[in-house]
Amino acid sequence: MRLLACATAAVLTLSGLAVPAAAVTHVYGYAWSDGDGRLRVVPRSATRVTRQGHVFHRLKTVSGAKELRLDYTGASYGRVTVACDLKETEGHVALDAGGLGRTACEPAHLETELLAGPVPLRIEYRGGKATRVNEILVHDWPDPRPARGTISRINDTTVVFTAGDKKIKLGYTYTTAFHRTTARCGDGWLAGEPVNAAKSGLGRKPCAWTDLTKALKAARHPVLVKVDYTPGVGSLDQVWEVFGDA
Repeated sequence: MRLLACATAAVLTLSGLAVPAAAVTHVYGYAWSDGDGRLRVVPRSATRVTRQGHVFHRLKTVSGAKELRLDYTGASYGRVTVACDLKETEGHVALDAGGLGRTACEPAHLETELLAGPVPLRIEYRGGKATRVNEILVHDWPDPRPARGTISRINDTTVVFTAGDKKIKLGYTYTTAFHRTTARCGDGWLAGEPVNAAKSGLGRKPCAWTDLTKALKAARHPVLVKVDYTPGVGSLDQVWEVFGDA
């Protein structure tokens, strides 16, 4: 069957009938870094809203939407800032009539933004490659939500948070706060005496996101935590190590 398909494609090409290329489609969502030159995004529905003379987008969860992984190294990138290297809009935005970022930037600028955290985007793609990427302004950025459960490591910047029968994939970056019960930030999970545990059992020693990565790498099983996370965005904002059954 495979040989027949290849032969058919060859005949169509020789006869002057080109084999159709994969169609270009688009997706809205909060994108995360997925390694060098790659991003991951869960598709969201998008509704345009005008506020203070600017077009914003309201992003909502789509039932059953599956995460996409895309290569963006060959994509054009339009930012909502007036210069490519700005972290914030600083009160001045660059949007086209549809509310898409129009400052022409490079894939390297997108990489920088993704390393800092989730970026709301509209992405045109063909197959597994993004062809055009535009930042958007989000109308209602979700508020963080506290929860208790367990986390387990997927990779150095991603975990699965489990609470009851709910499992949520969450990303984290250098902005994520990690509060430990241990004596040192580099200790194993719940290692030694809980010298930095509050009466509630929650860690109170401030540590870095790299310490969270190190501790999770050494943990063989899901670990008990309290977290602040941003639903919809998939952002792990704060993590508290928990001592005992608190």
